[in-house]
Amino acid sequence: HTSAQNEDRQQLAAMMARYAGQTRELVLSLCPGYADHLRWGLTSFRPVEARGRESSRKKDDTRLHIDAFASRPNQGLRILRVFCNVNPHGELRAWELGEPFDAMARRIRDRIPPQWPGSAWLLERLHITKGRRSAYDHVMLNLHDQAKLDDDYQRISPKMRVEFPAQSTWLVFTDRVMHAALAGQFLLEQTFYLPVAAMQDQRCAPLRILEELYQRELA
Repeated sequence: HTSAQNEDRQQLAAMMARYAGQTRELVLSLCPGYADHLRWGLTSFRPVEARGRESSRKKDDTRLHIDAFASRPNQGLRILRVFCNVNPHGELRAWELGEPFDAMARRIRDRIPPQWPGSAWLLERLHITKGRRSAYDHVMLNLHDQAKLDDDYQRISPKMRVEFPAQSTWLVFTDRVMHAALAGQFLLEQTFYLPVAAMQDQRCAPLRILEELYQRELA
């Protein structure tokens, strides 16, 4: 979605390609067991200031949320993201972290409507989603939306501020960590997907937490 052209566009693409390769090397240096399982997601560069951007409440990432994508269902894959604050002016990136995933899920689960029979097939056939929206995806998307839309939850939910200085890098399973990006500009971000079966402890996966909560398979 860049407006850059010619050499600027080429340099931007080269920078993002370098970042993608370097983040994979970083993840595998920390978690070598992921080597045969890690799947590529999107690479992003966010040069716009996070604070003060006009957005709907569902799309407002300054509100606490877990990551779930309306158009890109993943049927239970973990979402691992690598962030790097490359702000050239030395300005920090500010986040808030929320309550544990299982506490949030128990708080919100009764508001989640049932998934209509045949809806996943229809959404995929109409190309609204890139793949089948599983029961897991339905629940996760509703947890994302309900948390962002609930002003009372945003106000009273436990929060902890975390600041990432310029030139710092951090890794987060953003499908489980409640987070909000409050402020910061010039961010590189790489998304990876990881099958639950590749985890050392599958009980930490949102899929397994939700299956325990709902007492049924969801993927």
